[in-house]
Amino acid sequence: MSLSRTSDVLVIGGGIIGLVTAWRAAQRGLSTAVVDPEPGGGAAQVAAGMLAAVTELHHGEQTLLGLNLASARRYPDFAAELTELTGHDLGYRRCGTLAVALDADDRTHLRELHALQRASGLESEWLSGRDCRRLEPMLAPGVRGGLRVDGDHQIDPRRLAGALMAACEQAGVVFHRTWAERLVVRRDRAAGCELRDGSRLGARQVVLAAGSRSGQLAGVPDDVLPPVRPVKGQVVRLTVPKRYAPFLNRTVRAVVRGSQVYLVPRLSGELVIGATTEELGWDTTVTAGGVYELLRDAHELVPGITELPLTETRAGLRPGSPDNAPLLGPTELPGLLLATGHYRNGVLLTPVTGDALAHALTTGELPEVARPFTPRRFRTAVLTELPA
Repeated sequence: MSLSRTSDVLVIGGGIIGLVTAWRAAQRGLSTAVVDPEPGGGAAQVAAGMLAAVTELHHGEQTLLGLNLASARRYPDFAAELTELTGHDLGYRRCGTLAVALDADDRTHLRELHALQRASGLESEWLSGRDCRRLEPMLAPGVRGGLRVDGDHQIDPRRLAGALMAACEQAGVVFHRTWAERLVVRRDRAAGCELRDGSRLGARQVVLAAGSRSGQLAGVPDDVLPPVRPVKGQVVRLTVPKRYAPFLNRTVRAVVRGSQVYLVPRLSGELVIGATTEELGWDTTVTAGGVYELLRDAHELVPGITELPLTETRAGLRPGSPDNAPLLGPTELPGLLLATGHYRNGVLLTPVTGDALAHALTTGELPEVARPFTPRRFRTAVLTELPA
């Protein structure tokens, strides 16, 4: 079957990562198309939008920290550019984050995180429980201490997705609102994809950016198939009536009984509480247990939430990778690039991903900041593990 409507770049997946890739590619003068039945959807519709390079730091992820910080530094200009271009308010706020401890074990954990942050050259300030409550009067009286991180910001991912859709449309990106069923490979090179109706789209380069489903596309050779899995997250949204405003001034997060919980206040009055982490395959059911755990833990942190109207419960799938870091750029199959596996940092890494993929699509190479995240790192790991 012949290929129709050949473009320079074909992006499979229309979440925020696919959209920013398509937009930046089109800005470089590349004719670009996106295949997705619901572009602008995906994990961004569930995500809270924390831009938390500092408070999301984990032991063993210092390499990822460099990419996270590089993207965080891009955000002010990135948000300003998108807003000027599209007129969309992205809900971008430089309000900072307060991570707090509710008991002695939590306090020890936060102290260790603070030491790791300082050793990594990051700015964070240790506060007493009293100082935490002075910043956020709605906090529970039992808060034992916390970390103030003014450099961690937030954005509304739903508004971001809408703005990226508008930017793509202005840049001439063509949308095919259907499923990509199979990668088309010709002469050992990615050449496009087959759609659900059996028609085929051709492309000089293909970017697989299908989030948690990136490892499910038929036709991708096994040795380049991305090792991406779905990680379920449930989120609750409340509304803060005007008589309670300001309820919280910044993002507040904690570890409660070993589980992460965060509360993200929007200027619109929305309060996002999340998120569970569940290895349950493709299940996206909102469960009573998941909602209960989120509200219970958030109530221990901020007792006043029980007075707020419950407006939405959602579940989504994060694209997890073996090392919790994204897969960016060219694969061993010529013509096929990846932009997936962002796990819990997809919103944060949107600006740097768009820049990195645009660079790779036009030069064939990743920029230096993204090179540690080449998809080929997993291929290399397999080879080095083979017996001599």
